[in-house]
Amino acid sequence: MQALHGTAGVQAGPVEEDKLRLWTLHPRYLDARGLVAAWREALLAQKVLRGATRGYAHHPQLARFRAHDRPVGAIAAFLAGIADEARKRGYRFDASKIARRRSESRIRETRGQLLYEWKHLRAKLRARAPQVYRRLRSVKTPDAHPLFRIVPGHIREWERIPK
Repeated sequence: MQALHGTAGVQAGPVEEDKLRLWTLHPRYLDARGLVAAWREALLAQKVLRGATRGYAHHPQLARFRAHDRPVGAIAAFLAGIADEARKRGYRFDASKIARRRSESRIRETRGQLLYEWKHLRAKLRARAPQVYRRLRSVKTPDAHPLFRIVPGHIREWERIPK
């Protein structure tokens, strides 16, 4: 097994507030670097939602977790999905860092948001992981992370779209 705790094996870089990304997409689509970054960013989001840090407290990516009746349980379920994907790939993420009480209720997310993120991820993969990009090129409608239930709708109002 590879140890990818966030620093070993793959460099994810520092989390920058404008780049925090809690993907609606299923973690299977992320390259190794993206999976490590998603893990680290979701752990940071868990700290924020627990009130353990002041940074990122108003980050728009947290809106849908805050709207959940159990925000910490929702981010724990999100982290569990990432940890499951990491385990399938033979990576060792420290699942003991995930809050114990995970929510079973799913978060509604829009198809427009899912497809926007798919376009965004594909552009990232094309630049940094061309082999992964080529493997996923034929996927038109990606699956969502197990936490999310996709409903009709547009890109969410909290999404930061570059101009």
